[in-house]
Amino acid sequence: MTTKKLMEAYEDHILPTYDRFPIAIESGHGATLRDFEGKEYIDFSSGLGVNSIGYGNEKWLAAIRDQAGTLQHISNLFYTAPALELARRLNEATGMGGVFFGNSGAEANEGIIKLARKYSYEKYGEGRSSIVTLKGSFHGRTITTLKATGQEKFHNYFFPFTPGFRYAEAGSIESIVKALYGENSAGMNKCAAKEGSNDTDCCAVMIELIQGEGGVIPLDKGFVSELRALCDEMDLLLLVDEVQTGIGRTGSLFAFQQYGIIPDAVSFAKGIAGGLPMGGFMVGKALKNVLGPGTHATTFGGNPVCCAAALAVLDTLEEKVLSQVSEKGEYIKSAINKTDSPYIGGIRGLGLMLGIQIKGITHIELVKKLVSNGLICLTAGSDVVRFLPPLTISYEEIDRGLEVFIHTLEDVT
Repeated sequence: MTTKKLMEAYEDHILPTYDRFPIAIESGHGATLRDFEGKEYIDFSSGLGVNSIGYGNEKWLAAIRDQAGTLQHISNLFYTAPALELARRLNEATGMGGVFFGNSGAEANEGIIKLARKYSYEKYGEGRSSIVTLKGSFHGRTITTLKATGQEKFHNYFFPFTPGFRYAEAGSIESIVKALYGENSAGMNKCAAKEGSNDTDCCAVMIELIQGEGGVIPLDKGFVSELRALCDEMDLLLLVDEVQTGIGRTGSLFAFQQYGIIPDAVSFAKGIAGGLPMGGFMVGKALKNVLGPGTHATTFGGNPVCCAAALAVLDTLEEKVLSQVSEKGEYIKSAINKTDSPYIGGIRGLGLMLGIQIKGITHIELVKKLVSNGLICLTAGSDVVRFLPPLTISYEEIDRGLEVFIHTLEDVT
């Protein structure tokens, strides 16, 4: 097989829903990938944040092999040990009260949306079901999560979208309150909103602590703390989308642990199973019984092989890897800040979720040049190059990737 032949076969058999780079990856080890012609690439994307412990991790491979040979699937009509152990460890590590396992980030976000609406319906009846999300957010590709996404460019083609979403400015409690009251918000201030806490038609506020697709923009901790307090006073659920920020990406198991809050529900996916398709959500202890038998389900959720892979990921993160994530992130930030390129406008983010603002050239064209030169990375927002390397990336691989980044910028004309 060659890259050219594989690309031609894709055109014949696979829907053209992606604008792929003209590269076919054959194998990988650590944070280094190889194409069919033998060229190496340093991976600062980890498969869109999925390959959290890199490629070819022996503990992960052994866990998958052992579980696949024991029990590959049985459905949620029965009990399995891997699902229980994974849920127990996630609950104990976060202080949450219960876990639902699914298959993807969008599905996980659908789940917490359903949770919020059912909670509110049972307590207040119909008419209190809208959810406020933030402008610049991204929550998934299903009809509902597209509408939950606070970017108008995603609200096309697939009409009618699921109703019941409003959008507020990130960092502004006043904007949140205005969205909570919709057309009735004229003259409403925060204090008035708290006094009339339950006359809103909303049931929840949904946020990303770092807006990934929106440009790798961390929310202000003060804003998040104030939002938590507002939701408590108005009996709104605070839903946190950690599909991208979760499972060690920011230097703690979940980003909310660095913000000093406990969400009512938090979604996760991407890095949880180290490369196998898995997602899910956790709920606070008070909400453990909101979704009872028959109200939510999925055929593949809690798959024993995926759970075994996820347990291997958690084991690997416990082996000093998690404590090094922030150190590696600071190492990359320091190297970028020392670069005197006129095309760099700054770097932001937490842990190994980093965004470099690009000026003078388009971020898309820069990423194409970087990939061609041997560094795989991503775009975000309108002007950001995004780094999401495996959490286990070595400093040697970081240096090789940074060398490509800096030399590519020097060659830009």
